Amino acid sequence: MKSIKISNLFALITFLTLSLTANAAELIRLATTTSTYHSGLLEYLLPEFKKDTGYEVQILAAGTGKALKMGENGDVDLVMTHAPNAEAKFVDKGFGVLPRGLMYNDFVLVGPLSDPAGVKGGKDVATAFNEIAAKNADFISRGDDSGTNKKELLLWEEAGQRPEFGAYKAVGQGMGPTLTMANEMQGYTLTDRGTWLAYQSKLDMEVLVEGDKRLFNPYQVILINPSRYPDMNYEGAKVFSDWLVNPKAQAMINGFKVNGQQLFVADAG
Repeated sequence: MKSIKISNLFALITFLTLSLTANAAELIRLATTTSTYHSGLLEYLLPEFKKDTGYEVQILAAGTGKALKMGENGDVDLVMTHAPNAEAKFVDKGFGVLPRGLMYNDFVLVGPLSDPAGVKGGKDVATAFNEIAAKNADFISRGDDSGTNKKELLLWEEAGQRPEFGAYKAVGQGMGPTLTMANEMQGYTLTDRGTWLAYQSKLDMEVLVEGDKRLFNPYQVILINPSRYPDMNYEGAKVFSDWLVNPKAQAMINGFKVNGQQLFVADAG
């Protein structure tokens, strides 16, 4: 009788081990930006990906800096980010492989309807930043080492400014909460257009500066190097990367709209 119980226990342990291994093989861990998450794009894409492949994707949304750090630490299987310089270093250092352009949108400078810095309609974002600093107008920065934050700091540098004026506030938040705070304070902020369109109807703000070529915002998907982390789900990550750049997914990205407006432009290959 005792041997039967032990036998049954062994069979149960074996079954659970195999089940957990199978589930792990079917799970892909993606570190991505808050912009792809808050915009609703992934919520739109992932059910179709699961239907096509059977894979489940676990989303870890953070700023680009934190997303790439997760990749460096082997905590995820792939990353989807939007900071070209940081991504190039990530690949050059051997953390990422198979970088692929996926899509793009652009950044926009948004602010209150009253526009106290008088920047509305300008096409030079550096000039607008200078005016905001000169007027000591409230500027709400993400301050989270995200792709948007990296772009914003680069724009201050190109404007010949250090963002140290009294009304500049770095809040350490994602794009959605930063927009909400800027709205509450009636201040300015830099945002990707996708998140802006997703949040626009909730905010008493408007786009004030757009169209500067420096505001171009490309997204890449990068696999984590399997030679560094052989236990990663490289196979699943590769399936997901392949799916994202195929014509079906690219058409879905182009077709994703909020309030009738397209949030991203597919740009694979």
